[in-house]
Amino acid sequence: MTASLNPAAPHHLPAFITASGETDVFLMAAAVILGIAVLAIGLLFLRLHTLPERIAHKSHKLQFEIVAVLGLLALFTHIHLFWVIGLLLAMIDIPNFGGALGRIAGSLERMAGIPRGEAVDDTQGQTPAVVTRPEAQPLSRPSPKIVPNSTGS
Repeated sequence: MTASLNPAAPHHLPAFITASGETDVFLMAAAVILGIAVLAIGLLFLRLHTLPERIAHKSHKLQFEIVAVLGLLALFTHIHLFWVIGLLLAMIDIPNFGGALGRIAGSLERMAGIPRGEAVDDTQGQTPAVVTRPEAQPLSRPSPKIVPNSTGS
């Protein structure tokens, strides 16, 4: 059997029409281009989605964990407000009050004569006294007492 054209077909066929049993080059090229486009758009989406987290990480923000959680919430719930809030938090520089307050507390402890890191016990309503921690001693287990069996067996 020879492959012959249908009498209703034009005499000159375009290049994208292939004969039966041959590989369609244009279809394969379109599949490869479509696969690359889907991967590129997905990469661009995820790159844009992690933008607030990367901004907060690069500038060593205190609220980095909050921005990361908001990004994950926005990714899994599709609520874009979480992403916007995370982006705003990543751009705002919240001052670190913890360091300054820690230095103030250390200075007050020195002025009061309290060793640094020790707690004050004023729960009794009496004058505050310094509560000292017991020194760390190795744990020793009491030796088990052996009781003889009194049943006689």
